[in-house]
Amino acid sequence: MSRARVSTVLRIVLALLVVAAVAVAVARNWADVSADIDKVEGGTFVLAAALACIPPVLTMLGWRVLLAELGSPLHVAPSGGVFFVGQLGKYLPGAVWSIVAQAEMGARLHIPRRRSAVVAFLSVAIAAICGLIVGLPAVPLLITGSDSSTAGWLALVAVPVLAVAFYPPLLNWGVATVLRVLRREPLERQLSGRAIAKASGLFVLTWICSGLHALVLLRATGATADVSGLLVATLCGFALASSLAMFSVVLPAGVGVREGLLVLMLAPVSSTSAATAVVVLSRFLTVLADVLFALLGWAYARRHHLLTSREERERDHVVVDDAPAG
Repeated sequence: MSRARVSTVLRIVLALLVVAAVAVAVARNWADVSADIDKVEGGTFVLAAALACIPPVLTMLGWRVLLAELGSPLHVAPSGGVFFVGQLGKYLPGAVWSIVAQAEMGARLHIPRRRSAVVAFLSVAIAAICGLIVGLPAVPLLITGSDSSTAGWLALVAVPVLAVAFYPPLLNWGVATVLRVLRREPLERQLSGRAIAKASGLFVLTWICSGLHALVLLRATGATADVSGLLVATLCGFALASSLAMFSVVLPAGVGVREGLLVLMLAPVSSTSAATAVVVLSRFLTVLADVLFALLGWAYARRHHLLTSREERERDHVVVDDAPAG
């Protein structure tokens, strides 16, 4: 068996073990967890579901900004077709499936595969750093279980250090260095400070909106902590847990890692059963949102022959024109 195949098998086994561990933990406390889930009324659940649908759109818009800056402007519709379908790849073990899918579909829109891959990596990296910045106030909750506002503000000292990564010359140098090491041609264009700031702003807004659905769910379970404590635990906590989970590339979509970290940060302001109920419902809603947008993207991609083979397009005499500039 080749080394690549062994690595793939090990990743799948690890992912299954993590999922099984999470399932066992939930099952052992299911009586209390189910009681907290029952507290979430239908209207609240619909509101949380609607809020969970906002982050994928904002993420796509941030990805679109970077793609346009590097020379491939797309309207929102084809951007959604490429991005949302490719995003389902994050639920597979490994870190490349989304990138491969987006690169292949983007090639049908005359986007160089090298450019698609760079934009995909940059989107993940910038989004993760933005998540760490938004999540810094929740660090005390994760480490000590305390929501001390003083410790939270002290954590913000790290913001300038993390923000250095967004310095355009440094970011462009990093991209050029990676491409040179991989023996790939350099990009035709470089990222400007304006594009980085715009994409980063969208990613920060993504993380804030992501935490809103957790806030709605946690309040529905009867959490009585003060508003500031709930905001830190949900908005900042969700961003911190999710961004840290993004580094666990061997696990599909950071499953298990995000849930475990988020329970640790939500439990101090509610209860372990309520926190577990929130992460179970949250994972369900975020997966549902990803699948919904992927179906919409798939419908667009099929209609515009972004998913068909070259032979099928030639048989149908289909010519894919350059995507209009956005």
